[in-house]
Amino acid sequence: MDKIKVLSVFGTRPEAIKMCPLIKKMQEHEEIESLVCLTGQHKEMLQQVIDIFHIQEDYNLQIMKPSQTLTSITTDILTLIKPVLEKEKPDIVLVHGDTTTSFAVALAAFYQQIPVGHVEAGLRTYDKYAPYPEEMNRTLTSRIAELHFAPTDNNRECLYKENITNNVFVTGNTIIDALQTTIVADYRYKNKELARIVENMKGRLLLVTAHRRENLGQPLRNICEAIREITERYFDVEVIYPVHLNPAVHDTVHELLGREKRVHLIDPIDVEDMHNLMNRSYLVLTDSGGLQEEAPSCGVPVIVLRDKTERQEAVDAGTVLMAGTKKADIVRLACELLDDEEKYQQMSRTINPYGDGHASERIIDEIVRYFYR
Repeated sequence: MDKIKVLSVFGTRPEAIKMCPLIKKMQEHEEIESLVCLTGQHKEMLQQVIDIFHIQEDYNLQIMKPSQTLTSITTDILTLIKPVLEKEKPDIVLVHGDTTTSFAVALAAFYQQIPVGHVEAGLRTYDKYAPYPEEMNRTLTSRIAELHFAPTDNNRECLYKENITNNVFVTGNTIIDALQTTIVADYRYKNKELARIVENMKGRLLLVTAHRRENLGQPLRNICEAIREITERYFDVEVIYPVHLNPAVHDTVHELLGREKRVHLIDPIDVEDMHNLMNRSYLVLTDSGGLQEEAPSCGVPVIVLRDKTERQEAVDAGTVLMAGTKKADIVRLACELLDDEEKYQQMSRTINPYGDGHASERIIDEIVRYFYR
């Protein structure tokens, strides 16, 4: 049999972080021909990850443009990926997670009758507007996909509930694979402002990220006010908040936190800086999905700034706490972990439910087995 031609397609920074370890492993595999296509849903942030992992793309659709919308992203990908699929005729197309890129590429592959492999399959909140549009992107991709690579047993059960039972494999999450590359001892930050802040920091570091669509407006204001109150209560606490460039995020955060002395607002940082900053943090407060998976591997408790999560196994395992977006709840949970050393240690020592860093190998094994049987 000829080599299995695998076309991996992704377009955002979170996808890249989780797909690059898998692509690196596929490039080493003698039975796989690995091709990479970027949609360019993100641009600079995506390229940073590609460079860190030394991945060379074969195609770049370069769809990013000013004032792009979910509709324009979807239609541009459908139009531009079609000639790539027609030219390469891959045996399988791999997509990741819950982005608009993932759904649009899966749909385009379906139109060409090409099997789709869904990496990080089976995450659900069962609320199509939380997270938006990710919940529906992920759900619709599951209906199209032929192979489903579920990070956890819980994700597999979610797929089973939807009568998706064929070719469902529990693999762990490839983000844990990525951390083996990005986190290093005696790390030196590339961002000079971040390096200066960390060098001069003597207290406990709280890493904050918040930018999701459903948190824009009053929820984000609540988050900022909670951060301000936490730093007012604890003089040994400092906050680093890489602020998303979206004006709806940037303007609100700088309005409410820009004058706080122990709150450091910086521009977005690359994945190596972020992972190593997370690794030295005392606590993470975030509405990010990825950080809910990553921080527990570093023994760092997470407070989730969302009302619902598709990563319920982290809640069940005790590696994260759900705060929602009400100021009082965020402050209360942060204070509990800042005051109660026993509770903090219990969370920091809990085993991460997202795997052992070998998800990529398991995914590759199942792809090879699928085609060679």
